[in-house]
Amino acid sequence: MHHSILYWLVLSLLLVFPIGLRPILAQIAPDPQPAANPGRPTVSTPATLTPVGYLQFENGILGGFTSPEFSTRVAINQVTKLTFASRLQAILISEPLIRSRFDLDKETQPGEIFAGIQGVLLPGKDKRPTISMSYIRRLHASPAPELDLGTYHQGGMVLISTDLGGFHFDANAIFNEQIEGRTRRAQYGQTLSVSHPWKGWTLGGELWHFTQPFFNSNAVGNLWAASYAVRPNLVIDGGFQHGLTDTSTRWEVFAGFTYVLPYRLSKQR
Repeated sequence: MHHSILYWLVLSLLLVFPIGLRPILAQIAPDPQPAANPGRPTVSTPATLTPVGYLQFENGILGGFTSPEFSTRVAINQVTKLTFASRLQAILISEPLIRSRFDLDKETQPGEIFAGIQGVLLPGKDKRPTISMSYIRRLHASPAPELDLGTYHQGGMVLISTDLGGFHFDANAIFNEQIEGRTRRAQYGQTLSVSHPWKGWTLGGELWHFTQPFFNSNAVGNLWAASYAVRPNLVIDGGFQHGLTDTSTRWEVFAGFTYVLPYRLSKQR
C-alpha cells in the first residue's frame, strides 16, 4: 500500500510542480531559451547533460505489439532531469499509465518509478568524446507486463557521445540487476545510436542488444526515428523499432516531445 501512495505522491509532484511555480515565475523574466538535450526517443542515453539549472521534461507514448508477455501494450512515459552542477544530473523516470492486453485479458495499471544520477567523467572537446557514468535504482515496482528488456532493481551505465563527420554518435554499455522472487541475475546491454541533421530535422537509427537472464535468451532490435526542434527548448519526435529475435517485442511505435522549462532554478557551478 505504501508503494502506491509513494507512486501517486511522486506523480502529483511531477504534475503540480510547474503549476506551483507559476506565481513565482510570473514575476521573473524568462532566460534566453536554453537548448534541449533529448534522451528520447532512442534506447541510448546521451553522455552529455541537460542545460545547467533548468528542468527538462521528456514525455511520450509508446505502443508495443506481440511479445512473450503481452499482445499489445500502450504506456505513457515520463522522464524529468535537472542538471544542478556542470557535471552532475538528477533523473526521475516513471510510466504513469500502462494499458495492456494478453489474448482477451486487459489490464490498466500504473508503471514503475526509478531515480538516479548521471555524472560526466570526461567532458568532450574537439574530437574527444564525452564520457559519463550513471546509476539508476527502482523506487516502485509494478505488476504490469514489461517490454522485452524486462525490469531491473538497479543498474549502471557507461555512456559515450561524440560528433564525427557530420554524424552524432551515442553509445551505452549497460549493467543491470534483475530480481525474480529471491533470484538475482545480471543483465548486460549495448546500444549504438547514430543521427544526422537534415533540412531542419534530425534523422537517426539505432541497434541495441540486451541479455534476458530469466529467458536464457537475448533481445535484439533496431530503431528508426526523426525529431524536429520547434524551438531551441522544444523538440518533438516519432518513430518505430523492430525486434529481431523471437523473445523481442515484434514492433514498437512511439511519439513524444522534450521541453526545457525556460527559467533557471539554480545558478551554474
